Amino acid sequence: MAMHRRHAEPPPAHRTGPPADAPEPLATHRAEPPSDAAEPPTTRPPEPPATAHGNTHADAHAAALAHALRAAEHGYPVIPLTRGKLPAIRSPHRGHPEVPPCRGGCGRPGHGVHDASTDPLTVRRLFATAPWATGYGIACGRPPHHLIGLDLDTKNGADGLIALRFLAEDHGFPIPPTITVRTPSGGRHLWLTGPPAPPVPNSAGRLAPGIDVRGAGGYLVGPGSLTTHGRYVLAPGCASHPAPAPTALLALLTAPPPSAHRDPAPGAPPQPAAALVRFVRTSPDGQRNARLFWAACRAYESGLGRELTERLTEAACHTGLSEQEARATIASAAHR
Repeated sequence: MAMHRRHAEPPPAHRTGPPADAPEPLATHRAEPPSDAAEPPTTRPPEPPATAHGNTHADAHAAALAHALRAAEHGYPVIPLTRGKLPAIRSPHRGHPEVPPCRGGCGRPGHGVHDASTDPLTVRRLFATAPWATGYGIACGRPPHHLIGLDLDTKNGADGLIALRFLAEDHGFPIPPTITVRTPSGGRHLWLTGPPAPPVPNSAGRLAPGIDVRGAGGYLVGPGSLTTHGRYVLAPGCASHPAPAPTALLALLTAPPPSAHRDPAPGAPPQPAAALVRFVRTSPDGQRNARLFWAACRAYESGLGRELTERLTEAACHTGLSEQEARATIASAAHR
């Protein structure tokens, strides 16, 4: 598809973010440069080039473009991002929304994740249109990798990595070594690959507190990107290729959201009660309420909410929560 470059004045020298009319987000949220000729090819994202540590906005923009081009070489469709991790090009339809919404068919940039491309000329044109961009996003769910991103957060009392380990133990799947990106807040992005269909939807906290999923229509912030909170970097020693998502995990990722009906589906095994109680009982400080709420939600979805209320309350009190706090948290889960 042809891209028409827009002439945009670069922001003043003292600015490090987008201009006042910077783009609105158009998509849901969020690789190592190719090896030297003597080394085997890899699909790992690029390591930051020397200019990535420069202090000027021009350095950050150039580094982001270099990373994006190397990622595109490995088959990852990319778009430029602002320091706020938003698509860096404003929609050409602002003020005149398209019905149905345009997904890039007009040929102009500014359609968020739908602009993502692996074509180097297109990538350069996108970055030239957004000279304020200091990062890049990698579109998920797109061929050839059909990338799935697990955003494991450690904020607001949640611990996504612990929650993922619990899910893995409970559902009997391994957490494979894979490309892992460190976020400025101390979280992790795990990159996995999936089949072309069914598409994996985006979600926030649906699997567990602290786990957000980036699937079709979403994107991950690429390693080497500079944001207002810091830089995204590859975790030392991580794998060079994204691993295939385990089958049991894919089943969780593509399952329809649970309905308000509390009875388990016929023939469906209930969530193991002992595992839920153990998950609450071993909660560290700062995660007690989050773990209790998540476990109570899973209990009610499995039709075990009433039966497990007392055991979950006792487990929460063991961690230091008061009985009143525990029962209020479980009641919130019941109403959810």
